[in-house]
Amino acid sequence: MHMSFWTNLFESISAKRPRPEHKPAVSLRERAAALRNIPAFMRLVWQTSPRLLLINAALRLVRAAIPLAVLYVARLIIDEVIRLSQSPSPADVPLTPVLTLVALEFGLAILSDALGRGVALLDSLLGDLLANRSSVRLMAHAATLDLDQFEDATFYDKLERARRQTLSRSTLMAQLLGQAQDLITMVFLAAGLVAFQPWLLLLLAVAVVPAFLGESHFNERSYSLVHSWTPERRELDYLRQTGASDETAKEVKIFGLSGFLIDRFETLSSEFYTKNKGLAIRRASWGTVFAAIGTLGYYGAYVYLIIRAAQGQMSVGQLTFLAGSFGRLRGLLEGVLSRFSSMADGALYLQDFFDFFALRPRIIRDEAAGMRPFPRPIQQGFTFENVGFQYRNGSKWALRGLSFHLQAGEKLALVGENGAGKTTLVKLLARLYDPTEGRILLDGHDLREYDPAELRQEIGVIFQDFVRFQLPAGQNIAVGRIDQRQNQTRIEGAASRSLADSVIEKLPAGYDQMIGRRFAGGVDLSGGEWQKIALGRAYMRDAQLLILDEPTAALDARAEHEVFKRFAELTRGKTAVLISHRFSTVRMADRILVIEHGQLQELGSHDDLLARGGRYAELFQLQAAGYR
Repeated sequence: MHMSFWTNLFESISAKRPRPEHKPAVSLRERAAALRNIPAFMRLVWQTSPRLLLINAALRLVRAAIPLAVLYVARLIIDEVIRLSQSPSPADVPLTPVLTLVALEFGLAILSDALGRGVALLDSLLGDLLANRSSVRLMAHAATLDLDQFEDATFYDKLERARRQTLSRSTLMAQLLGQAQDLITMVFLAAGLVAFQPWLLLLLAVAVVPAFLGESHFNERSYSLVHSWTPERRELDYLRQTGASDETAKEVKIFGLSGFLIDRFETLSSEFYTKNKGLAIRRASWGTVFAAIGTLGYYGAYVYLIIRAAQGQMSVGQLTFLAGSFGRLRGLLEGVLSRFSSMADGALYLQDFFDFFALRPRIIRDEAAGMRPFPRPIQQGFTFENVGFQYRNGSKWALRGLSFHLQAGEKLALVGENGAGKTTLVKLLARLYDPTEGRILLDGHDLREYDPAELRQEIGVIFQDFVRFQLPAGQNIAVGRIDQRQNQTRIEGAASRSLADSVIEKLPAGYDQMIGRRFAGGVDLSGGEWQKIALGRAYMRDAQLLILDEPTAALDARAEHEVFKRFAELTRGKTAVLISHRFSTVRMADRILVIEHGQLQELGSHDDLLARGGRYAELFQLQAAGYR
């Protein structure tokens, strides 16, 4: 377990930051503006599957006309039954006409149900495809962004909101399609009302609009609450994972952290629950009032129609048709207005989704200017000219005024205390960052002139906090050159050079064995065994520049000796940068660069630096004293 893990945990949990306030309520104008995201979203749906979308729309169009048809047939049935009942000889009247109408209504009901199931099926299929496409698009875009963006909390909030939207956008899609269907149905029903009693439409609006405005208000408040609590919800997820994870279980038990983590989780979750409960209670209370207004309007119209029918001004069938149309239209209008409010809310969340895709990296390939071909082989090496780097939102310089030349084929060791800037230096070398000031040259040309992807193809790097991929052993090594994952000879060669073969041969399924405990049948490895697997990735790369950041930190003395006994052979003809706190390893390098507080202190061979009696000699003697 890396110390940085627990450092980050305690910093995030123990920080005395103020509790979040609601994001200011979203105005009607902002909600209307958010609806501009809908066309872009529907284009995304169309690109997902034009065929499924067209079939879905066609089924919904047919289904939209069925409610009016059912109500009209019901009117005919009632009028026909009343006419037949008034016949002088009711027992002798022909029932064929009324039974035909009943059969027609039965057929419409069956058709409506079948269309509804078809629409639900298509919504589900299209929603799954949309979620998959959105997730792929999110991962693809995230891969283009800069490393320092991932180290920024504000960026993570955007990423978290976008990630949540990839799974919930299918709901918005169904809402949009359902909205279109209901609007078409409303047009049909409204046409029926206008033909008989057009003033009922005005009464309908008066009855429903208050409920719509109330729903809009509370949707705004809900969005504001959820948006403002994004960092805290991330922290809740982090606490939940930390408190129940195989990666943290040992130290949670040893340090007795369970109560501490649970208390923090309960504090945050209770605070969010309290805020959300108050909002939910107000929403339910006002919703009851607005619903009562709508119900009053419906029954007012119903009473009026009954009086008209009782006075003989309309038939019972017409009464049924108009009352049914008014009731159905009221329900649809409430649903449309409520869904409109929900859609506006979804469009606001959709803005979060598109905001993430609007992020752009600063480290880009300039297609217009053209890119310089990467040298094969590297002739002169890398030159740092007064390089400085400051992390985004950082107040201190991680590196400053760094100037040196890494010659082609040279083995350079970086030495310094934790936080001196060693890992930052190698990340600049791999162009995971660009310098804040100064420049880095490769064979005399600015590193920015080379394609970043091509540059990284020529670099094999293993960081001290390497990822333990929950993948089969062979694929864990093939990560170093994933396009060669089918090349078993290359994978086994890399495993042999990193000593990972001795680990893999003990696994039940060898190179096909799933490693890690996340999935069924997985086998976990020790820290040293994982490190051999990670080293295999660097050798799998077969790159011109090899960067090893604490490559033997988790290895025992024998394994470390074996690894570095092969070091000279493995890096022959290659440029290598090695970060290590073990001077037995460092002294194997051609030159040693000593960094302190982000600045170059000394540069030379092991013997030269010892003879100078400077910082390197001091650190070497301190470590050597521990073995005396």
